[in-house]
Amino acid sequence: MRTIDLSPLYRSFIGSDHLASMLDAAAKNEKQTTYPPYNIELVSEDKYRITMAIAGFSESDVEIVVQENTLVVSGNKPATNNEDTAKQFLHKGISERNFERKFQLGDHVNVLNANMENGLLNIELERVIPEAKKPRTIAIGSKLLNDN
Repeated sequence: MRTIDLSPLYRSFIGSDHLASMLDAAAKNEKQTTYPPYNIELVSEDKYRITMAIAGFSESDVEIVVQENTLVVSGNKPATNNEDTAKQFLHKGISERNFERKFQLGDHVNVLNANMENGLLNIELERVIPEAKKPRTIAIGSKLLNDN
C-alpha cells in the first residue's frame, strides 16, 4: 500500500491537531474486518443508532467501552465444551467467532444506552452541542466594549 506523508498539512491545521492526527492514523491503520456486520442509522437530527448483527452472543459475552472519542464493542465467546465439538455441521453459516469493532465518535457524541434483541445489538448515540459551541448571530454595527 502506498503511504502519504501528511506532515506538511500540520502547518495548516492550527488548533486542529486532533484532526490531523486522525488523518495520519487513518492512513496508517490496517483495514478493519467486516465481521460483525452493522448499520449506522440517523434516527433524528442529533440521534444515531448503531445496530450490529451478533447472532449466538449473549449479553454477558459482549462488552461496550467508550474511551475518549472511541467506542469499542467486543464479543468473546466462552471456550467451547466437548458437546459443541461433537456436533457435525453440514453447513455452518452462523459465525460465532470473537470480535472487536471500533467506532470513532465525533466531539460531543454521547452513548445513551445499549440493548440486545433477536440477535441484534442496538447502541443509541446522541450529539449534544454545548451552548458555547453553538452558532451565534452578531448584530452589525454593535460597538466593541473596549471602544472609546
